[in-house]
Amino acid sequence: MIGVDTNILVRYLVQDDPRQGAIAARFVEKDLSSERPGHVSLVVLAETVWVLQARYGIDKTDLIPIIATLAADARFVVQDADALWLALESCEETDADLADALIRQVDSLHGCSHTVTFDKRAARLPGMVLLQ
Repeated sequence: MIGVDTNILVRYLVQDDPRQGAIAARFVEKDLSSERPGHVSLVVLAETVWVLQARYGIDKTDLIPIIATLAADARFVVQDADALWLALESCEETDADLADALIRQVDSLHGCSHTVTFDKRAARLPGMVLLQ
């Protein structure tokens, strides 16, 4: 397995830089496979989501299928993929962002009864509790 950094995923997904986009595409399409996948950590995933939203203005409704396609691609192994799939479902059902949903799902999978937050929007997610 090969670790994949945020900038590689972003260049591959948006192809905004001709040189780096081509290098990233060549890497993903020729060097990665189901036998030799790229590992996408949750930190990289969260950074990628942030960059796609903040830098490229991709909204949540367009972002969810992008991340789902990436997670389903056999060339990638996503850390705590079960948590990601549950988080994507939560995002589709609520106005929460993916990072908050992912935080809650990872906590749940690791045995947390609930997750406390000061974020009122995140507290709308099942299992998130507004700390007052």
